[in-house]
Amino acid sequence: MLALLARPAPEAAPALLGCLLSTTTPLGTVTLRLTEIEAYGGPADSDLPDPGAHTYRGRTARNASMFGPPGHIYVYFTYGMHHAVNLVCRPPGDAGGCLIRAGEVIAGAELARQRRSARRRSPVPDDLLARGPGNVAQALGLTLDDDGAPLSADPIVPGVHLRAGDRPSGIQQTARTGVSGDGGTEAFPWRFAISGDRTVSPYRAAVKRNRRRRPS
Repeated sequence: MLALLARPAPEAAPALLGCLLSTTTPLGTVTLRLTEIEAYGGPADSDLPDPGAHTYRGRTARNASMFGPPGHIYVYFTYGMHHAVNLVCRPPGDAGGCLIRAGEVIAGAELARQRRSARRRSPVPDDLLARGPGNVAQALGLTLDDDGAPLSADPIVPGVHLRAGDRPSGIQQTARTGVSGDGGTEAFPWRFAISGDRTVSPYRAAVKRNRRRRPS
């Protein structure tokens, strides 16, 4: 899998569909079959400049993992309430990653449901357990404490694991969902999803915000 993750993110993302991402903790193991992924590139002066990526303006303490070696995860906190998980994918000397937008829980569904239902009054349906980036992180139990963690291939040992899975028969490709500015246009068709899969989140364009004019 490391050879795959050493490729540019837009090449790695569709190849990661169908792969198995797991977390193992003392509470148990949760495994997702990856069904929706977005690719993100590097800084403005890189070989793959991406105005929609956290890396676009360069390295910071927050995004440092995206500049690290492939085969690790980048976890960030967004909207003051959700975590999101990326697999660091990049050639040497560049930055980039693949945001996991959705997956099918194929093992550990009860543990994933406990994590997802902690603040809900009713149980979460199976196809919604890991639909959306925040729900992916919550189902897997990943937080900022896991940022930079390495990926391994052995789901028995504690940690985060990535293994090959069955290739999907059809892949949908679109612009990235909810990304504002040039990074959310058709110039960056870097959202990949398994066609017809129930766990895939609906495409959503970014909301354009009109600036208020100051009174003269």
